Amino acid sequence: MSDLFEASGIHPPDAPLADRLRPRSLEEVVGQDHLLGAEGPIRRMVEAGRLGSMILWGPPGTGKTTIARLLAQAAGYQYQQISAVFSGVADLKKAFEQARVRRAAGQSTLLFVDEIHRFNRAQQDGFLPFVEEGVVTLVGATTENPSFELNGALLSRSQVFVLKRLDDAALGQLLDRAEAHEGRDLPLSAEARQALLALADGDGRYLLTMTETLFALPETVGTLDVQGLAGTLQRRAPAYDKSREEHYNLISALHKSVRGSDPDAALYWLARMLNGGEDPLYLARRIVRMAVEDIGEADPLSILIANAAKDTYDFLGSPEGELALAQAVVHLATAPKSVGVYEAYKAAARAARETGSLMPPAHIRNAPTKLMKSLGYGKGYQYDPDTAEGFSGANYFPDEMERRVFYKPKGEGHEAKIRERLDRWAALRAGMTDRTGDEQA
Repeated sequence: MSDLFEASGIHPPDAPLADRLRPRSLEEVVGQDHLLGAEGPIRRMVEAGRLGSMILWGPPGTGKTTIARLLAQAAGYQYQQISAVFSGVADLKKAFEQARVRRAAGQSTLLFVDEIHRFNRAQQDGFLPFVEEGVVTLVGATTENPSFELNGALLSRSQVFVLKRLDDAALGQLLDRAEAHEGRDLPLSAEARQALLALADGDGRYLLTMTETLFALPETVGTLDVQGLAGTLQRRAPAYDKSREEHYNLISALHKSVRGSDPDAALYWLARMLNGGEDPLYLARRIVRMAVEDIGEADPLSILIANAAKDTYDFLGSPEGELALAQAVVHLATAPKSVGVYEAYKAAARAARETGSLMPPAHIRNAPTKLMKSLGYGKGYQYDPDTAEGFSGANYFPDEMERRVFYKPKGEGHEAKIRERLDRWAALRAGMTDRTGDEQA
């Protein structure tokens, strides 16, 4: 019976609200105009009457399954659906055999594979000959970055379309449809209605599930305010997977906000990651990296504060220790920035690889034995703190290597003083070299 309802586009009265409100045409899909609008690439495929294989990549509840169904309907293809969560090799073989039979009868098949990233690489390879031969038009749905989760060969035979998280305007349209379908308004104040949209977090299906719960409340409850809404609905954890692309997107946002001297954005991304269940010690390690990579000698205290935040979190744990991470993030974001040490070390490492095993000049070699002293080790060494300028100007590079300048302080924060000293020492060194040259002449 359910198949008859589905084929007719009508859902049984006891179906979930999200299913009863499922769009019946591409025009009714909300929030994806960049794909389905007049100039959208999927719309152009439909108008041309020929679908190509594609991957629909987007967050949960943005319409991936609905779009696949409507594409098959609009193009006159037979719709067939499997889920990578519940299907195996035998299910795939059966689907391909059925599609081949339809093709022989002149009927095209749109094979929709939900959670396609859950198929392993070998299973994904199994799609290739059937896609290449045109036995099926593949529409895969995934919440994960296809670049990481899908075979390159499969990606090269498909177009990847990115579905957007539903914004408040799109979610508002869904609420309006739900109220029209039910013939009554939701029992919410204006502020609570806005809070409901925020709770949905861009997920249309979840919004309609919560809406159904609200419609089921007895009339005696009355109009709910924000606090009443929170007491009625269970807030779910934000979408975040510590091992997937979202993890890398958010840590990149945090690091770049600090690098860009924006403490407010940095605090927001820190809170997002902590709320999502990220390991605070992972964040502490990244904060230390920010201190050495982006700040360095412009503010030498930054690495001390970053390490202190890690130790404080170790000592206090959550949630109190998280405040130490927040303090470190604010300090780093507001500190002067310099990559002087970072770039200097990279340049020195390149020079070390290029020059191989050159020995230090004799005057700075250690001479613990008489033989080494007789060979000139340590001869002529000057103890810099004892010189008139506190600086001898001696050469510390190998004799066979010209002097290089690796560290070039930018003059930000503490580095301004460092640059002054380096400039003074460079001038002294040049003067000493000139006098040495005159004496030799």
